[in-house]
Amino acid sequence: MPSLTRHHCDGVTLLTDESRPSGVTLAFTERTGGVSSAPYASLNLGARCGDDSESVAENRRLALAALGAQDLLESMVVPRQVHGDRVVVVRSAEPAALAAARAEAEEGADAVVCTAADVPVLMCFADCVPVVLVAPGAFAVAHSGWRGTIARVAEKCARALCREAGCEPTDLLAYVGPHIGADDYEVSEELAARFVAEFGASVVPTERHLDLTAAVMAALASAGVGESSVAVCDVSTASATDRFYSYRAEGGKTGRHGALALMRAGEAMA
Repeated sequence: MPSLTRHHCDGVTLLTDESRPSGVTLAFTERTGGVSSAPYASLNLGARCGDDSESVAENRRLALAALGAQDLLESMVVPRQVHGDRVVVVRSAEPAALAAARAEAEEGADAVVCTAADVPVLMCFADCVPVVLVAPGAFAVAHSGWRGTIARVAEKCARALCREAGCEPTDLLAYVGPHIGADDYEVSEELAARFVAEFGASVVPTERHLDLTAAVMAALASAGVGESSVAVCDVSTASATDRFYSYRAEGGKTGRHGALALMRAGEAMA
């Protein structure tokens, strides 16, 4: 069963699987250890929330450095997240192919499947659900807000990863990162009813509170990824703003923590 442990490196704190399954390095960042000032303090990785661009670039370098990969900053793929279910595939680190994949991601995407070594993928979060998937010789990163969750972006991402890696869903490991918990996530009765219709009553533990973890787990299960293959961070971002950013708890003016994954050339395990 996969697991997440807290790791500290030069002030940067990460949640990571130190076993590096299939040669994939993956991490969910916390908000400390960066250079950004309030309200983005301090390791803000999001470039679209109002922070200084030079600070964001340095924070991204620091996050990669904590993973021993700061030399790959110029190769990183960071999609323009649009709360949808589009999946972009990165198959090569060759400059022209990588530029084309980056351009596609910039058009709008909420999941990236990567089979290329030395190409880090970053997605940014402040309450939405980060999902990292690992397969033999490949990985994927997905952004599952409520819109993406009800569109089953995690399921679609898992299926795309299996196609690209040529593997079965039972070969996948999944990591669900820090996000807003059900106790902190009150929604409208209409939205709650839509989720119940899609995933069943278990995703709405009380009349107006939505359990995104349960919905994402249901989506992964539909793709064939069993519960024993999933590690979940059970810290609610809205109740832990000392560690993570929360759009809801911080009034919309805040930074973004990240989900990062990469493979090194020669280290991926088939």
